[in-house]
Amino acid sequence: MYECVCGYVYDEAVGAPESGIEAGTKWADVPEDFVCPLCGAGKDAFREI
Repeated sequence: MYECVCGYVYDEAVGAPESGIEAGTKWADVPEDFVCPLCGAGKDAFREI
């Protein structure tokens, strides 16, 4: 799982359906232009937890 600085958690098992990312999508396969659905931060604002 990967957590944004705002607290949003990206779980590979769940994906980010609100952003068009299907369940089961590995973090490495999430597009580089992905932004946090809560705060709009870029992928570089996430850290592995």
